[in-house]
Amino acid sequence: MIEPHAPAPPGCPPSWSAPGGPGGPARLPVRPGIGRFLVLAGVFVCAACGLVYELELVALASYLMGDSVTQASVVLSVMVFAMGIGSLAAKRLRRLAAAAFGAVEAALALVGGCSAMALYAVFAWTGDWGGVWASGPRCLLVAFSLATGLLIGAEVPLLMELIQRIRRQDAGGAVADLFAADYVGALVGGLAFPFLLLPFLGQLTGALLTGAVNAVVGGALVLGLFRRDLTRRARWLLLLGNALVLAVLASAAVLVDDFEQAARQAVYGGDIRVALQSEVQEVVLTGGTDGKPLDLFLDGRLRVSERDERRYHEALVHPAMSGPHARVLILGGGDGLATREVLRHPGVERVDVVALDAEVVRLARTDPALSALNRHAFGDPRVRVTTGDVFGRLRGAKGVTYDVVVSDLPDPGITASTKLYSQEFYGLARRVLAPGGRLVVHAGPVAAAPRVYWTVEATLRAAGLDTAPYGTGGRHTGFAGPDRTPAGRSLAPRDWGFVLAGRVDPRPRLAPDGPRPSVLTKASLAAGERAARATRIRGLPASTLVHPRY
Repeated sequence: MIEPHAPAPPGCPPSWSAPGGPGGPARLPVRPGIGRFLVLAGVFVCAACGLVYELELVALASYLMGDSVTQASVVLSVMVFAMGIGSLAAKRLRRLAAAAFGAVEAALALVGGCSAMALYAVFAWTGDWGGVWASGPRCLLVAFSLATGLLIGAEVPLLMELIQRIRRQDAGGAVADLFAADYVGALVGGLAFPFLLLPFLGQLTGALLTGAVNAVVGGALVLGLFRRDLTRRARWLLLLGNALVLAVLASAAVLVDDFEQAARQAVYGGDIRVALQSEVQEVVLTGGTDGKPLDLFLDGRLRVSERDERRYHEALVHPAMSGPHARVLILGGGDGLATREVLRHPGVERVDVVALDAEVVRLARTDPALSALNRHAFGDPRVRVTTGDVFGRLRGAKGVTYDVVVSDLPDPGITASTKLYSQEFYGLARRVLAPGGRLVVHAGPVAAAPRVYWTVEATLRAAGLDTAPYGTGGRHTGFAGPDRTPAGRSLAPRDWGFVLAGRVDPRPRLAPDGPRPSVLTKASLAAGERAARATRIRGLPASTLVHPRY
């Protein structure tokens, strides 16, 4: 694909127009200094795009499968390994560096730009993200990581060849220039992803736009700067390839809203009423009208189902309210349902709620179905709601004590929640407990994940609290669980586990003078306590901030 030698134009230095074979200077339409600047600018942009692809895969995998530490480790390790293979493979393409670089950038733009859409489509229409790593969607995630890494790895040797053709310099200096542009570009891409692309465009459109930028810059660099190193046929093939890539990305961008709507319906069903992306998570409400039960999904996981939420919230709140309960602190619980159960007890004077997400609180106040389900709990004058970092708010609570602290937080197995199940966190909670106060913690399923459950219990004891484990069964089985797997194939747990903790010998029981729960009874509470104790695992270490064990 290299054209025969052509003489230098009159008045131009030989290095500006000599043949472009390996080791020979490229024939540029601009002076070498400008050419080097343009190549380094291309390196900068391509590095930014490459890091966006990496972060997008990590973010999407964490959102779809949870456990962000595992997903980040898998995606990044596979990608870095593939980059090494790509770099070795690119050595064979040095004679065709310009054409090869253009082809690599077009392929990278297509693969990286479409990866989020493809992964979400498989997730939405297969629903099978549980089970072993050999499952189709997980293999697709690894395949995208591998392909993206191979293409990113091939960039550096080809760019090194191109920049050396412009003006030969010592290898150390060329590497320093190239890597400086690469690393600065990675910095810009790493900051642009969370602060620009995600909040303003979302994962799908952000990835598509990044792919388009990648294709335009890669194609313009080769066709504009190194076109004299390409045959006429190669120029047209590269131009056509980039045009097709841009057409695919543009078509996907036009259809992305319809795609998201169809994918949501495939995941959540056809009765979606609210779907929004808050600063914290994706929030979806389904049902709640025409006799359909209300369901609240946070980041794709079913958090509240009207079918069975009373089993959960009554078991969470009522045993802890047996005793003094004038002042109550609820950690999490932005849906208002735990607050509803607290307010049923006479003698409650103040309820402070520290919720994770302001959008969930807003829906709990304003959505007709959700506010009716929580009995307009946040409109009660005794309730004060704040939002933000629960750990930070608890750490800053000085001189305030509570009779009851209710920890209504996501499962500890979700990485973002791990610090809220740490010894340090429970030490802060112990500090705000009044003498004789009780802390109740949602600790995940007992039967399905006993090790996680008993790690929570061990962590509470390590924080200086006595504990009393109990659980409740009866979770609705006809709907998708946290993994959103269709019923019948679901690995979702069918019970909830709780730990009641206090400074002195707490005991799960119902207050004799308290309200009568709709579902929870003394007999079912005692049975839940026996069932939980039967799964006990002894000798587990506590989970801490620096050594999480979930």
